[in-house]
Amino acid sequence: MSRIGKLPISLPAGVQVSVGADNEVTVKGPKGTLTMPVDRDIAVDTADSTITVTRPTEQKRHKAMHGLYRSLINNMITGVSTGFEHKLELVGVGYKAAMAGTTLELSLGYSHNVFLALPKEVTATAVTEKGKNPIVTLNSIDKQLIGQVAAKIRSLRKVEPYKGKGVRFVGEQVRRKAGKTASK
Repeated sequence: MSRIGKLPISLPAGVQVSVGADNEVTVKGPKGTLTMPVDRDIAVDTADSTITVTRPTEQKRHKAMHGLYRSLINNMITGVSTGFEHKLELVGVGYKAAMAGTTLELSLGYSHNVFLALPKEVTATAVTEKGKNPIVTLNSIDKQLIGQVAAKIRSLRKVEPYKGKGVRFVGEQVRRKAGKTASK
């Protein structure tokens, strides 16, 4: 039995889960609504305030999807009840971030500013304090979407190992390399 898949999911107050036609799971909560189709072989049962995910056989494919769908449903429940947040730090001289509506404007040391249109499900704030690196905070109810947006922003200027400049998550440790040594 899957260690993750067999765990029941408890519903927090104010969250409703319904399984519709074609095994489509809908989760409603105080922050919004999320919908996801579940494979037809995986059974999702809602009883009282718990959700259980079961698989029909011990096939490798069913085992693989058992824990996957349990984790995805749990992420949906967490998202509509508390939400998800990612903080990105822009480390470098002259690096700036600003929000203009749903567009994030980043100055990352290129000859031009980078404009990134955010999906409507993701909200962002850019904070710049004097003497500190700018911080971009992303909030969303969809864990997968916010991870993709954070990865896209991070890929615009990856952290380089010599000076540590680039876009990184707050608290991320960067492995630094020693530079060239002076010749004798």
